[in-house]
Amino acid sequence: MLIGDVARRSGVSARMLRHYDSLGLVRPTGRTHGGYREYSSADIRRIFHVESLRSLGLSLRDVGRALDDPGFTPAGLVADLIRQTRERIAAQQELLTRLDRINDAEPGDWADVLQTVALLHALGSDDAGRRQRAALTSDVPVAALVEAALGETDPNVAGALRWALARSGDDALALLAEGLRAPTPQRRKRAVHCIAEIPGAAATDLLRGALAHADADVRTTAALALGTRGAPEAIPPLIRMIVEEKADADAADALGALAGDPASADRIAASLVAALADQEAPARRRLAQALADIPGDSAARALDDLSHDADRVVAVTAAYTLERRRGAFWPVNG
Repeated sequence: MLIGDVARRSGVSARMLRHYDSLGLVRPTGRTHGGYREYSSADIRRIFHVESLRSLGLSLRDVGRALDDPGFTPAGLVADLIRQTRERIAAQQELLTRLDRINDAEPGDWADVLQTVALLHALGSDDAGRRQRAALTSDVPVAALVEAALGETDPNVAGALRWALARSGDDALALLAEGLRAPTPQRRKRAVHCIAEIPGAAATDLLRGALAHADADVRTTAALALGTRGAPEAIPPLIRMIVEEKADADAADALGALAGDPASADRIAASLVAALADQEAPARRRLAQALADIPGDSAARALDDLSHDADRVVAVTAAYTLERRRGAFWPVNG
């Protein structure tokens, strides 16, 4: 078969077939009387083998080795191809993300594009001070702020990014909700911390949903944030945190903030008393200490009962708390 026929049937251009010939990669086994290249069935099969290997990203040099070297092993080469492909994908994804961020900024002209690019470079700088200054710039697209906040390790820069996101309001919540589903715990934790600083009902609803998250750190942060927002759904998880000694002091403070309403105070006191049952001594002591900051008759009666507890530390804690409460909250009835 002549080169033109091979090119039409294989889809490989005549120019590329000549190039393969010059490299010794696919040499036609025959020539016509006129000196034209003539390809056999075996030559055509080799062309298809070459094209198949090239489609995997092999260089022509590696294709030749794979076809001609009996001792050639593909494992190492395939591993290199996988690494190189992942690097290319990551680079393309980074470019796509950057283009999305520029598009989110709705640039009016090339000056706007250049300004956004400069801000994105600043957010990705190795210099923490430069990142922080960029975070405090009002023109940064919300999506860029979210991405920066989810990856930031410096506490000062992270604080600036959370402040900037809080100013953006609900615009950031959809992206932060995606952050809660991130594969790494660090990104999930940063996402919930950002949501906790955004005011409004939408952020509160997102925090309520996070109470059932599989990640304990996300649940803890959500419960503490909901406690400061006065959400009663936070009461059970906050009490569990005290029992399990997970940020128990912060959880007790959040319960104290929730107890500003008398109805909530009674509910919290009853929940704390119920949690005392069947707990080991350390957990009972923490629960008794948490009762100290809960106003109202229910908490006072519970503390009065605990002042006679078999655990001396619990009894002393309850008695001291009752003494301290005199004049601060209303007295025990009865």
